[in-house]
Amino acid sequence: MAGKVYLVGAGPGDAKLITIKGMECIKKADVLVYDRLASPRLLKWMPPGGEKIYVGKLPDRHTMKQEEINQLLVDLALQGKTVVRLKGGDPTIFGRVGEEAELLRKNGISYEIVPGITSAISVPAYAGIPVTHRDYASSLSIITGHESPDKLDRSIHWDKVTNATGTLVFLMGVAKIGYISGNLIKHGRPPETPVALVRWGTRAEQETLIGTLADIEEKVKAANFG
Repeated sequence: MAGKVYLVGAGPGDAKLITIKGMECIKKADVLVYDRLASPRLLKWMPPGGEKIYVGKLPDRHTMKQEEINQLLVDLALQGKTVVRLKGGDPTIFGRVGEEAELLRKNGISYEIVPGITSAISVPAYAGIPVTHRDYASSLSIITGHESPDKLDRSIHWDKVTNATGTLVFLMGVAKIGYISGNLIKHGRPPETPVALVRWGTRAEQETLIGTLADIEEKVKAANFG
């Protein structure tokens, strides 16, 4: 009999920000398949003898390709195991959970998506920045900043995105900050628009760099903010 797969959001980094349901899933898992952005402190909730499999990805180096991760979840579940796929943030926000769920369903395997707190709202909050404010921003966009510029040009309609909402949140965008800020200015955002970059969000080592669209790229270079 096939097991079940739980696709769990681990939250943004602070281990205390996982949901109670997410924690309960880890505590009953036979196998934990986890990524780079999930707090290592969450692993201690695994039952004794449970198996841990790291499938983390860096921008330039993948431990395992996404297609291989998808198949791994299927193979483990077909062995009758209770599997937890632990992802940083929320699994539905740039977490590739749709691809994993599609293959699980195709193979007739029971699964459940357990939402997590996304970094898109929690990391700004830890930096003292509410993503909406009655006087300044009544809407929010969450945009990937991780892809290559040519791919971003195909996937992001800059003429629409730039002024679509009051607050724009780019996830994993520091490496492309000049490209991003240049496009926003080009399509109508004032150069003096405030910008905050936050790294290691919700962790003890969290840092924030503040500037404007006009000067943020130079500030990143000056501070070696990676």
